[in-house]
Amino acid sequence: MSKVKGLKLVIMIPCLNEEKTLPLTLSTIPKKIPGISKIVILVIDDGCTDKTVAVAKKNGVKHFVHHAKNRGLALSLRDAIRKSLELGADIMVLTDGDNQYPQQKIPALIKPIVEKRADIVIADRQTSKISHFSPAKKLLQKLGTKVLNKVAGTNIPDATSGFRAYSKEAAIKLNLVGRFNFAMEATVQASYKRLAIETIKITTNPKTRESRLFKSSFEHVRKSTVALFNAFTMYKSYAVFLTLSAILFILGLLPFIHFLILILSHSKNAYGSHHLQSLITGTVLLNAAFISLTLAIIANLIRINRSMQEDILEEIRRLKYGD
Repeated sequence: MSKVKGLKLVIMIPCLNEEKTLPLTLSTIPKKIPGISKIVILVIDDGCTDKTVAVAKKNGVKHFVHHAKNRGLALSLRDAIRKSLELGADIMVLTDGDNQYPQQKIPALIKPIVEKRADIVIADRQTSKISHFSPAKKLLQKLGTKVLNKVAGTNIPDATSGFRAYSKEAAIKLNLVGRFNFAMEATVQASYKRLAIETIKITTNPKTRESRLFKSSFEHVRKSTVALFNAFTMYKSYAVFLTLSAILFILGLLPFIHFLILILSHSKNAYGSHHLQSLITGTVLLNAAFISLTLAIIANLIRINRSMQEDILEEIRRLKYGD
C-alpha cells in the first residue's frame, strides 16, 4: 500500500527591520504539525536596513524574497505567495515578524485547510480584548469589519487580521493588486470567487513595537476606505454606477413631477419663472443619470473582460505550479 503524501507548508514572514523580534517569532513556530510533511520558512525582506536577514539566516531560514526598497505589506504578500507557489507550497500561512501572533496556533489555523473544509482561514484576534488597543481603535476595527462583511457578503469577526492561512487553490485564484490593506481586498476577492472562509479565535502576544502600517487612526480609516472601495468596484462596479444612476434619475425627475402636478392642478404659478432653475437642475441630474448608466454598462464589460483575464491567469498558474 502506497504511503499518502503529506502537505508542504510555507510560513511567510514579512519583515521590516525585525532583527530584535524575529528570533522569538521563529523559535515559537511548531516544528511538527499533523498532516504536514514539510515546513518551510520564507522571510520577506521588505527593504530592511538592519540585520534582519543575517538574523534569519543564523536561525536557519534558507528562503527569502528581497525588496531593495520598502514596498509595504500588500505587495510583500503578493510576492510571498508567488514565491511560496514556486517552492511547491500546498498551504501558506501569513504571520508577522514582530511576534504579535501566537505561532503555536498555526496547527489550528491550517486545520480546516488540511481537512479540506476551507480555502482561507482568518484568525480572530478578539480585538475588543486587546489591552493596548485604544477604545477608538477598537471601535474603528469593529466598524471596518462590519462594513467589509456588508460589502463582501461574509461573516468574519476580524476582517483586518494579518494572521491567515491560504490553500494552494486560494493562492492560485487570488490576484492582489492593491498597495494597502490586502486583508480587505483579499476577502472581497475570496467572496466573489466563492472560496470557503473559516475563522479561529486567538489571543495576541504582548505588543513589541508600534505599528508601522499607518501613522494614525485617521490614516488607517482613509486608506482602508479607499482599499475597500477599490476592491468593491473592481468586482461590482456595475452595481455602484447603477445605484448612482437610479438615485440621480429619481432626483432629476422630482422637479418635472412637481411641475406636471402644478399644470394638471391648473395652478396659477405653474408657468412662473422661479420653476426654471428647478427644471434646469432636473435636466442636469437626468443627464448625469444617463452618464452613470453608460458607465455602468462600460464597467460591466470591463468586469467581464477582467474575469476572463483572471481565468487565463489561473490556468497559467495551474500549469506552472503543477496543480
